[in-house]
Amino acid sequence: MRNREETFKKILETAYIMFADKGFDKTSLSMIASEVGISKPAIYYYFKSKDELIEYLFDEICKEIELGNTFDYSDMTKTNLKHKLLAIGYQSIDEQKSDVHFNKIFNQYMLLASRDEKYMTRLLDIQAGYLKSYHDLFSYAVEIGAISDTNIETKAHMLAMVIDNIGNFMLTGSKLDYKGIWKEAIESVLREQPL
Repeated sequence: MRNREETFKKILETAYIMFADKGFDKTSLSMIASEVGISKPAIYYYFKSKDELIEYLFDEICKEIELGNTFDYSDMTKTNLKHKLLAIGYQSIDEQKSDVHFNKIFNQYMLLASRDEKYMTRLLDIQAGYLKSYHDLFSYAVEIGAISDTNIETKAHMLAMVIDNIGNFMLTGSKLDYKGIWKEAIESVLREQPL
């Protein structure tokens, strides 16, 4: 039983990297099976088709994204709000640096979503959840008196868009001060605007 679980995990890891590096169209089940060290017929024990593997991997990635979009701000206070927001962005930047394949494969799913409503619907749900998580965080900051309620939705969406675009720039290999950019974005949204 353990061998099957290890093979299943290896198929997913290999597909993740190969789909990211070569794309869905240029990666075959035969290529994945060969890299895993199993025969092509053996891969059908785990997945009936390449489409099924692509969909399964997408579901797993979506679960990880949704889990990552859940912020723990239960210990957030007026005095540590900025630190908490900085930590959220820094963690995201570090995670993207450590997984060079994530943005590549996510872009593959974006392309797939442009042709397949099922993928588009799920991506839009993820995006809505992502924006909501930042809005909820800012709403909580208002609730504890850490910030005023002025433009919190806009500020929350701005931060969500900044961190998302940081990931896109990282994908291109641009050598920018991403943590400095995130810090400036935080300082900008926390700065109270005169009425």
